[in-house]
Amino acid sequence: FASRPPGARPPNAHRDAPHPALSSLPGAAMSSAIGAFANVAHKFVTWPQGSTQGFCNVIKIGTFCRTVVWPCIPPLLMYQYIRGVDEDVYATEVLYFKSGSKDTKAFYDTSRIGISGHWRLQQDLETIRAAANPE
Repeated sequence: FASRPPGARPPNAHRDAPHPALSSLPGAAMSSAIGAFANVAHKFVTWPQGSTQGFCNVIKIGTFCRTVVWPCIPPLLMYQYIRGVDEDVYATEVLYFKSGSKDTKAFYDTSRIGISGHWRLQQDLETIRAAANPE
């Protein structure tokens, strides 16, 4: 190798250095950061499969998720749904009780389909009907 004067660039330095116009763009740093993040995320996902032991661990974790975690999810979702419905029904009952009204259908009409019997939905549907069918 021939010696170069101090501060001189090697012959292939232009290949490694970014173009000056591209490095001055405001989004260049963000694009670089997003690219680095995507690279790290890909390595994180593919790293466990790099060795035989890692591949076996992936299989073990998958088996655990399939047999233990997934069967627990539907009951938890059902529990959350029931809690939400109970809270809404309780609030409707308190509103009915504190109003002093004797007309239960004004708060929850059981003859309507689905949840459209709820007093707030009845009010919203009536507003939509009035706007759609001006008299």
